[in-house]
Amino acid sequence: MPWATTLIFILAGLCGSSLGQYNEEEDLAWLQYYLRQSRVSSYNYMPYYEEESPAYAYSYPSATDSEPEPEPEPQQAASWRCPQECDCPPNFSSAMYCDTRNLRYLPFVPSRMKYVYFQNNLITSIQEGAFDNATELEWLALHNNQISSEKVGRRVFGKLQRLERLYMNNNNLTRLPSPLPLSLRELHLSYNQISKVPSNALEGLENLTALYLSHNFIFELGASLKGLKSLILADLSYNNLRKVPDGLPASLEQLYLEYNYINAIPDDYFQVSPRLLYVRMSHNSLTNQGLSSNTFNSSSILELDLSYNHLQKIPRVNTNLENLYLQGNQINEFSISSFCSVVDVMNYSRLQVLRLDGNKIKRNAVPPDAPLCLRRATVIEI
Repeated sequence: MPWATTLIFILAGLCGSSLGQYNEEEDLAWLQYYLRQSRVSSYNYMPYYEEESPAYAYSYPSATDSEPEPEPEPQQAASWRCPQECDCPPNFSSAMYCDTRNLRYLPFVPSRMKYVYFQNNLITSIQEGAFDNATELEWLALHNNQISSEKVGRRVFGKLQRLERLYMNNNNLTRLPSPLPLSLRELHLSYNQISKVPSNALEGLENLTALYLSHNFIFELGASLKGLKSLILADLSYNNLRKVPDGLPASLEQLYLEYNYINAIPDDYFQVSPRLLYVRMSHNSLTNQGLSSNTFNSSSILELDLSYNHLQKIPRVNTNLENLYLQGNQINEFSISSFCSVVDVMNYSRLQVLRLDGNKIKRNAVPPDAPLCLRRATVIEI
């Protein structure tokens, strides 16, 4: 239940900020179609629309004998037409649907397109100049294909100066596409084979708000995130990281690092991100020796997940923390000073959920002043 409540809270917050940016009818239709077709990810905070428009079929009427002979078409007419492999709904003329058709290549993209679907196909390459004609693209969905880094043109995204969302998750990429448009706001690269992110791979992406790199083989990030001045969410879970990324952005609100091999966190590491709300570091190799007394003493963090590590003591946390998950560690004592440096009527923790199950603590080890310090707690599991 705590997890469900937390996820609903995240869902409501993110959807409120993102959906408000898309008021046009065709934008919402594109989003609805994408949500219906795309694979659900580990952290899917976008809502599902039940009232969706039916699929559109688009075709050109064939000429009959009774019809007059058509006049010669302008030279640019071909660049306006919808490829026969795809659907271009007349009601949403800036969207092109080419998904789930066993395509092995990228069809021609008309210049008017803003939203293009190529997901759930068998595409292995993106040829140089594939999108040179479609410079108005804002959303590009290429996920669930077989695209490899060696078969992506060097500057294939170079002319897409208005691209905001790029979906290339579930492919065979071994490195980040480069260069990327500076207009990007969301980059989805989860479920690939990326092992390293060069320090300059994300350089200049000051508009990027969400970065999804989970389920790769990344062992090094360096300071790749430092220059991302608008980054709100960074999902780096399920990788091979042995240290936390250097220099978190000040704008960061959600950091997901679970299922890595991290064993230490520098002192005051989270202080540079005063908006940070959610930190998930479960299933790592954290020990008390790798933490300082101030590591998690951040007044902004509301949820902290340190479950399934190698902790022997409860780390000190800020009194503003609301949810703390420590199950599956080796903790053998209940230290009230981890939550309250001073225990009295005026000083207490805002903690609501505390999980300590799966440790070595005995139920009778809870100190007598715990109810006073943890007076707001509704769930304590030992």
